[in-house]
Amino acid sequence: MHYELCIISYLCRRKITKMEKTSNNKALIAHLSMFGACAGWGLMAPIGKDAMTHGFDGMSMVTFRVVGACVLFWIASLFAPKEHVPRKDKLMFIGAAIFGLLCNQCCYTVGLSITSPINASIVTTSMPIFAMILSALILKEPITGKKALGVLMGCSGALILILTSAAHADGKVGDIRGDLLCLFAQFSFALYLSLFNPLIRRYNVFTINKYMFSWATLMLLPFTFSHVSGVLAEPIPTTTWWEVAYVVGIGTFLGYILTMIGQRTLRPTVVSVYNYVQPVVSVAATLLMGIGILKPTHALAVVLVFSGVWLVTKSKSRRDMEGEVRE
Repeated sequence: MHYELCIISYLCRRKITKMEKTSNNKALIAHLSMFGACAGWGLMAPIGKDAMTHGFDGMSMVTFRVVGACVLFWIASLFAPKEHVPRKDKLMFIGAAIFGLLCNQCCYTVGLSITSPINASIVTTSMPIFAMILSALILKEPITGKKALGVLMGCSGALILILTSAAHADGKVGDIRGDLLCLFAQFSFALYLSLFNPLIRRYNVFTINKYMFSWATLMLLPFTFSHVSGVLAEPIPTTTWWEVAYVVGIGTFLGYILTMIGQRTLRPTVVSVYNYVQPVVSVAATLLMGIGILKPTHALAVVLVFSGVWLVTKSKSRRDMEGEVRE
């Protein structure tokens, strides 16, 4: 009897150890995926900016980004699990494409072509703040003291950036038009997350994006095709084509996939923390490439925006409060 108990105890310990190793491996993969996605997005700002000063412009870049990612997601969907999408949801993807892709990517890419990569990457971190405000209005999420303070600090950082850009109007320091476009891009994506939250939770990333990018392509191409044809008629350096390939393949297609892997394992607050990786990578790459200047006001804006985002992501959600009441 004692011998049998020893065997059962050994097997249980071995099973627990195996489960812990599996859990640790999943967590490690999730962390590496989120870091890879955010680092890739961070590099996309200076690389995309360089491409848009050597042959491409904002509209041609966003067209290549949307159409290229659409093709890649349709190819990838052939190897992904098949999902039935009702006609009603297919039509809802039109609204998701407008706010999540067209307004977001058009405003960000065109804004990046005007302002500096440093400003664009700092403004990107304001998205969780917009998400918090819109979640309170649309999803009825509570606004706590931490959230309110976070919004105030984030808005202060964005205001410092905009005022600095307005004073200098320099491509390396920033431009108020580009900053405002990048800021609106974050608002648009936050609105997309709030309005279409149930829809994007219903399907896998390949199903969501193949329909969203398809609708975005159909809406964008009629307005940009002739413009892009004119851009392509001029000689474009090989280096620029490699930069465009990076924006489409790594910054858009692979970035969405890696984020999905991370979100399946990590808590939303942990995922939000990785948002800080983007401007760090972007600023470092921008300075090394010599296409941006870091000023003291940028550093202050970074501190305010990061602190604001941290407070917002650390505050309690409606689910947390309801759980505490039940306990």
